[in-house]
Amino acid sequence: MPRPKMTEKAPKAIASTQSLSAFVKSICDVMRRSNCASALQYVPELTWVLFLRILDAQEAREAEQAEVLGAEFSPALCSPYRWQDWAAPWSDKADHPQTTDGKVQGWKRQELFAAGDGRLFDFINKALLPHLHALDVDPRTNLPNPAASPKQRIIGRIMTAVERVRVDDEANLRDILDRVHEISIDHIDDTHFFTLSQVYEDLLLKMGEKNSDGGQFFTPREVIRAMVHTVDPALGQTVYDPCCGTGGFLAVAYEHMARKLGKAAASTDIEALKHDTFFGREKENLVFPIALANLVLHGIDQPNLWHGNSLTRRATYAELFRHAPAQFDVILTNPPFGGKEGKDAQKNFAFETSATQVLFVQDILAELAPGGTCAIVLDEGLLFRTNESAFVETKRKLTDECDLWAIVSLPGGVFSTAGAGVKTNLLFFTKGKKTERIWYYDLSWVKVGKKTPLTLAHFGFGKDGAVLGDDALPALVTADWLADEANAGQPFPTYARMRQHHGRPEGASRYSWTVDFSERRAKAREAMQPLLDKTAGIKVAVVELKEELKRLKKEKADAKRIEAMEAEIRDQEKVARDLEAEAAAIDAAVFDLKAVNPNAVTVADERMPDEIIESIAVQGRIVAEALARLKTLIMR
Repeated sequence: MPRPKMTEKAPKAIASTQSLSAFVKSICDVMRRSNCASALQYVPELTWVLFLRILDAQEAREAEQAEVLGAEFSPALCSPYRWQDWAAPWSDKADHPQTTDGKVQGWKRQELFAAGDGRLFDFINKALLPHLHALDVDPRTNLPNPAASPKQRIIGRIMTAVERVRVDDEANLRDILDRVHEISIDHIDDTHFFTLSQVYEDLLLKMGEKNSDGGQFFTPREVIRAMVHTVDPALGQTVYDPCCGTGGFLAVAYEHMARKLGKAAASTDIEALKHDTFFGREKENLVFPIALANLVLHGIDQPNLWHGNSLTRRATYAELFRHAPAQFDVILTNPPFGGKEGKDAQKNFAFETSATQVLFVQDILAELAPGGTCAIVLDEGLLFRTNESAFVETKRKLTDECDLWAIVSLPGGVFSTAGAGVKTNLLFFTKGKKTERIWYYDLSWVKVGKKTPLTLAHFGFGKDGAVLGDDALPALVTADWLADEANAGQPFPTYARMRQHHGRPEGASRYSWTVDFSERRAKAREAMQPLLDKTAGIKVAVVELKEELKRLKKEKADAKRIEAMEAEIRDQEKVARDLEAEAAAIDAAVFDLKAVNPNAVTVADERMPDEIIESIAVQGRIVAEALARLKTLIMR
């Protein structure tokens, strides 16, 4: 029996995170009733389906553009393996869309439907997936496919993780395909870069809420954009993320750099941007193919991604990373919070510790090229902890080898959507010059949450990186500033506006300040020196005492005299250790980099003591009356 005619639906307009979430939820609801009950099952399933849908749309658009220009275009996928052949809805209406080679869209799907139930599964599992896998590895030789283009290799690697269709009902599968087909890349609001990463992160959030492991995979996109605008990577620079997750930092950096090139960019520049600029590492088996897919869909035809553990140096798949340089010009990253590494990772670093983020900082210092700049998200614990040698020595190496020129304190709820309530900071540093002054900017006072996230406007940036005027800033941000008559006629000191003055007196404001790090170090050395001098004197005296003790023992002197001298040596050694510990504590305190705003405006309670006491008494009476009423209700 022929399938009922399909009605072509208008593409969904995905104009906000909320509409995207609602749309994705509708697809996941179908998956959950068809053998994909958990996020761990439906995330990979939806990923490859979305990838093939958007890849097809992109290639169709590129083919049209090539035809207009009279240029040749070679698609990565050919019939019948294109989405438009086997997945798109079919209709026999005259105006139904056609494939790029003149057939009716969905012709293969209709052919399979007419052949009977289960044939769509057979095609995907026995024809489509083996064909896609073979784009990466030739099944006859088990070696890289020599006939495949770099883009085909990457498509094959993305699909390698897909062994079969998980959805176990063909009617449900067709429903999923129909819904996904409704997405049009021409209807994605350009304030949100596409989808695959956004979709995945929305799903991962749900998984993280249950498993408490979702926060490590992604960074709020507005934070990424602020970091990229600050670093401002340019053509000719390499961009790297050692723990790239779904590829958010690399995708945003690509958008930034492509926008700077403009529409009249030379083809050689575009090729360099797409093939030779972006590099990353990711260890999670679930995330790696998603990162590849995300970057391809953003236009990075050749993502140079390494699959494996950056800290242990063990690769699962390194083929795409073969042409990576030893060091990189720009590093953009957010290492996992609170991770614990084993000895196999720790042994690769000078300052051993189980703390994942500390090892990543050491790794970054080695991989950042001279003159290169890093922007990194770090938890506040790393900044202020001075009770562990690895933390102190890592920060010492950072400030010795790099100019740590800015630290931005973020609000506590920035990562709440990732299931993490950790207080975080952004650090910006450039390799090749010792840190002399650190400029701080405080955003911690901004109230954010799941429904009121931190936006680019909170940093004072426009979408294109331009500095916003006061009229474009969130009203809640500027309210207190404008209410203060002392600020009349002065622009609000946003991060975007003030950063150009970092390290100079002009960089000071209600929300920003500069720490003279060289002076802090000098004062610490001055305070330490008497302690170290005294320690040195004691150690010389102890050496002399030990020589005297040897002589007494040799001469078999009185036992009490020997015992007294041994006690004196122990006491002097303890004094020396205590002095060294005191000096070390002074030195370690230099590397407490926590942001504490000295210019913060505090509202003082100007009530007299008797007024405060009376207020407390009133509140006490209110509580007592409430308790009495509650007790009466319970007794009834």
